[in-house]
Amino acid sequence: MAYTGSCACGAVRVEIASPALAARQCWCSHCQKLAGGGPMHNAFFRTDDIILTGELASNSYIADSGTEIRWYFCPACATHVFAGADIRPHMRAVRIGIFDRPHDLKPEMAIWTQEAPAWAAIDPALERYPAAPLPPPALPQS
Repeated sequence: MAYTGSCACGAVRVEIASPALAARQCWCSHCQKLAGGGPMHNAFFRTDDIILTGELASNSYIADSGTEIRWYFCPACATHVFAGADIRPHMRAVRIGIFDRPHDLKPEMAIWTQEAPAWAAIDPALERYPAAPLPPPALPQS
C-alpha cells in the first residue's frame, strides 16, 4: 500500500510507497507531552522511502537511553510529521495521524506502558512492553 498525507495546514506533504516496518503506540512521558496527554502513534519506514515536500522545523531531546531523538514538525501549524534517532538514521517514526485515510496502519504494540497514566485504556490485544523493546528491523533494499 502507498501512503500519502499532510500536516494540518497542508504546507508539508508526505508520500511513502513502501510497507511500514512496524507500528507502535508509545506511552513514554515525553511522547505524552508531545501528544497532549495520550500516547504517540508511529509507523516506522525506511528513511530513503519517505518523500517530503514543504519546510520542516525540528527539536530534540535526550531519551532515558542516552540517545538523541529529533522530531520534525510543520513550522506553520506545528503538526508532528516524524521523529528519528541519530543511532538509526535508516528509519523514521512517522506519526500515523498525518496519513490520508483510508490506510492499513495501526499499532501492533504498546511501549513504555510503565509510564502510562492510571486512566490509560490500552487495547488488551496489543503486545505490551513496560519500556523500550528492540527497534524494528530494517527491511532489505528492494
